[in-house]
This record gives sequence, C-alpha cells and structure tokens, in this order.
Amino acid sequence: MKYKMAKNSLFAILLRSPWWVSIAIVAGFALGAKALLPEPYVPFGVIGGLPFLVIGVIRAWRQWRDPNPEHLSNALARAGEMSWRDFSSALEQAFGRQGFEVTRLSSPAADLQLVKDGGMTLVSCKRWKAANHGVEALRDLAFEQRARGAQHATYVCLAHVSDKAQRYAKEEGIRLMPTAELAQLLLGKP
Repeated sequence: MKYKMAKNSLFAILLRSPWWVSIAIVAGFALGAKALLPEPYVPFGVIGGLPFLVIGVIRAWRQWRDPNPEHLSNALARAGEMSWRDFSSALEQAFGRQGFEVTRLSSPAADLQLVKDGGMTLVSCKRWKAANHGVEALRDLAFEQRARGAQHATYVCLAHVSDKAQRYAKEEGIRLMPTAELAQLLLGKP
C-alpha cells in the first residue's frame, strides 16, 4: 500500500520550499534545546530536528537535480521556433534516449508510436505550436488509441489546453504532457 502525503502538511510544504528553510528549522531546534533544556537532555532536543534535516537534505538533492528554470524556458522557446520536421526528430531522439522503440506514424491523429517493455503509447504532437487546443484532436487520438490497441496516449503541446479538453483527456485516460516535462525531455533530462 502506497502512502500519500497530504498536500498542505508541514513536510509537504517543506518539500516544496528551498532546502535552507528545513535546515533553519534544524538550527532552531538545536538552539532551542541548548537554551531551554538542562545539559543532559540537549541531545534529545536536538534529535527532534532530525526529520527536518532529512527533509532539508532531500530538498537540497532535488534542487540540485532539477534543471535550471531558464534552461527549461529556453528549450520551450526553441521548440516553438522549430519546424515540424525538427520538432518531431527531436522528440523521436528524446524518446529513444529513454529506451523507447520509436516509430513515426502517418496518421492524422497520432504522430509517434512508442514501445517499451511490451507497452504501446501513441503520441500526438503535430499541433505543438497551436494557440488553442480543444477536444477534437483528443477525440481523434482516443479513437486511434483504441483502433491500434495502445495502452497509453500522450498529447504534446506548448499552449494551454481548454478546460473542456482537459476533462475529456482525463475521462479518456489521455496524458497531457506538461510543458516542464517536455522541456526536460528535449534537454535530455530523465
């Protein structure tokens, strides 16, 4: 059974905060223990800050691994300037680096077929630069997914997807690739 942390719990908030916030709490525990507890009990007071130290280390590690937001923004800007041929080639290479067997499709609904570990994913990305993304392209992708027997479908775009289209994608199990993930994919980050 997998445990899910509450979104606004103290530890969840600290995992979204800069690493030094948790370390400051650890320092507060240490100083408070030193100031308020008798000498033999100070170590026990300091131990109370250990969970915050763990959270601080986890957050520091994540921040160190996360790509620079400026690099992500530049990658998305470059993607918006690419021709279809360049963009589809970049995606094909990026998915290939992740271990997928990539096949280009000549379907109006899906552009790439990804196969990995026996599972098939259809990717629709031809409208990546479109200003509006409604339900129509997602309906076509869902139909193509059923017709090809694909287990998954992913829709790639740079612009906002309408609320109605987001609801439809959720109902049909179509994954809308977040732009940050797209940027990381194009940059070659896992």
